[in-house]
Amino acid sequence: MSVVTYQLVDNVAVITLNNPPVNALSQALRTGILDAVKRAQTDVSKAIVIICQGRTFIAGADIKEFGKPAQSPVLAELLETIEASAKPVIAAIHGTALGGGLELALACHYRCALTSAKVGLPEVTLGLLPGGGGTQRLPRLIGVEAAMETILSGKALAAENAAKLGLLDRVVEKHLLDEAVLYAKHLIEMGVGNDGQAPRRTGELTIDSRQLPETFFADARQMVAKRHRGYLAQQCIVDALEAAATQPFTEGLKRERELFQQCVESPQSQAMRYQFFAEREVVRIPGVSKETPTRDIKRVAVIGAGTMGGGIAMCFANAGVPVTLLEVQDEALERGLGSIRKNYDNTAKKGRLTKAQVEERIGLIQGTLRYEDLADVDLVVEAVFESMAVKQQVFETLDKICKPDAILASNTSYLDVNQIAAFTQRPENVIGMHFFSPANVMKLLEVVRTDCCSPEVIATVMQLGKRIGKISALVGVCYGFVGNRLFTTYGREAQMLLLEGATPAQVDSAMVDWGMAMGPLSVVDLAGLDIGYKARQARSDLPDDPRYFHIGNVLVEMGRLGQKTGKGFFLYDTETRKRSADPEVEQLIRAEAERLGVTRREIDDEEIVERLIYPVINEAALLLEEGIAQRPSDIDVILANGYGFPRYRGGPMHLADTIGLDKVYRRLCEFCDQMGDLYWKPAPLLESLVKEGKGFKDL
Repeated sequence: MSVVTYQLVDNVAVITLNNPPVNALSQALRTGILDAVKRAQTDVSKAIVIICQGRTFIAGADIKEFGKPAQSPVLAELLETIEASAKPVIAAIHGTALGGGLELALACHYRCALTSAKVGLPEVTLGLLPGGGGTQRLPRLIGVEAAMETILSGKALAAENAAKLGLLDRVVEKHLLDEAVLYAKHLIEMGVGNDGQAPRRTGELTIDSRQLPETFFADARQMVAKRHRGYLAQQCIVDALEAAATQPFTEGLKRERELFQQCVESPQSQAMRYQFFAEREVVRIPGVSKETPTRDIKRVAVIGAGTMGGGIAMCFANAGVPVTLLEVQDEALERGLGSIRKNYDNTAKKGRLTKAQVEERIGLIQGTLRYEDLADVDLVVEAVFESMAVKQQVFETLDKICKPDAILASNTSYLDVNQIAAFTQRPENVIGMHFFSPANVMKLLEVVRTDCCSPEVIATVMQLGKRIGKISALVGVCYGFVGNRLFTTYGREAQMLLLEGATPAQVDSAMVDWGMAMGPLSVVDLAGLDIGYKARQARSDLPDDPRYFHIGNVLVEMGRLGQKTGKGFFLYDTETRKRSADPEVEQLIRAEAERLGVTRREIDDEEIVERLIYPVINEAALLLEEGIAQRPSDIDVILANGYGFPRYRGGPMHLADTIGLDKVYRRLCEFCDQMGDLYWKPAPLLESLVKEGKGFKDL
């Protein structure tokens, strides 16, 4: 199959690209386009249209070529040839034109698109900047400010919005090829390409930098440093756009290439590209083939209309799936439905939904107080209080009422899903669906596989996760599954450090400076200290150690539950929720350390980071040994998408390989010698990998 075909439609050369599934800019496609554009320079055609077959325009680079040496023709050569064409070149866009796909369209002289099309430069999500002239051509079309917002966000623009900015020249409802050819003929009639009237070459457009505030780029750097703390690519994007505004086009392209190369070679981009592939790998399930049949989920039910249940209901409604939301009391149901409407209305106020879309989604959520109304649903997600006794009552009731092939899912964060499944006569149809709060915002979904769960149910729920826009990771049953088990380890060490000499502000500051979205103690304050406290009370396997989460336990018993009470590890302003250090807590910590016989000392930020991150790496190795996590990369996906682990560090497994597993192992051994093996004994898997000279990447 030829990836590029060439034909004449009257006096217009139509170059058609066909490189399934997304017309990625592979070496073969680049070669075909280059040859076709050169051919058009010497035949009877007077204009050129570039269009794609399939469901989309060029959706970006070929990910198979990531990290490999560039093959000729490189993108820059192709784009230079297109832009230099003496005959007008029109890009005809449908689906998405992303990354290199949009950069190719920008090198064309004119752009037509269907109203349903989207365009964007998402390279920043991989720790990169557009390296094919995107930072130089886009500001020449739409202005520096709009270009900066577009490139920094990495988000795609709808065709109509892109046209308003000046990125697209014509937007059409249908018949894209016919309309693009008509537009080409219009340009020909206007004399473009003839009589000395050159096509409009984007690179020849000028930027009037005098229109920008004098401090524009300095202010932009400060903004980026605040919003994208620690990230390299965003700062490089500002540098590249400054070059576009202050240097000739060819010099700007050269500067863009230098900055692009700096990003490509950086550990940050390598980590973010690793995450990109890990998120595609996470959906592959060993032992469950692609041919496994899945069930048709036409209607779902959610038990519990609290914050989590309401958010889960919104997830399904957002995907067009009708939801029955069950509560046991009318007041709780009305409160839950009211919160859902408020959330949708707030989204509409921000311009992300129309009023019609709000009403459509709310119309898909039906409240009820009767279990009998769940008789015909295809899947139920339980989101009630985190108590095994309560969940037993719910699942025994669902088992009696729901149809035999209905899937029963629990949103439990910690509890044994095998035990929950045993409350029913259909354990093969019971599974965990651990959403993260707020469920309608957070991308991660841990799908918890029980011992009896059927492959068909696993495949169905994994597919459903994708349908509702989640990154779904399959995990096994243990306390806290993957994410919360690791976060428990992380939180344990944060509180140990308090007893040993660090302040809450120092612990949180060190981790935020390292790249975490929030400090560990601020996270606990936000969630509520009582949640972990109650979970620990329900366990019978806690370590025999009076220091274990001791400060958190004392704070709960004092009534300091975090933000909801205005006091936790920190003080909170009742109106603004602004956080501040609390001398009372610091005094309490010193007193409790003395009572427990803990010797306090100065602790630097480097040790804080090691003390919090290295035990997570070690615990993750245990999760792999136990088969709770399928792959090291799955663990990294979970930590990055559910727990604020900085994407530019890749995740704890990738980070360990980057640091060197031998170095991590040696440091764990040092901590073990200093503090004992209760928490610090290196995992057997970690030890064996080091002895074999391997890393997690080799598993």
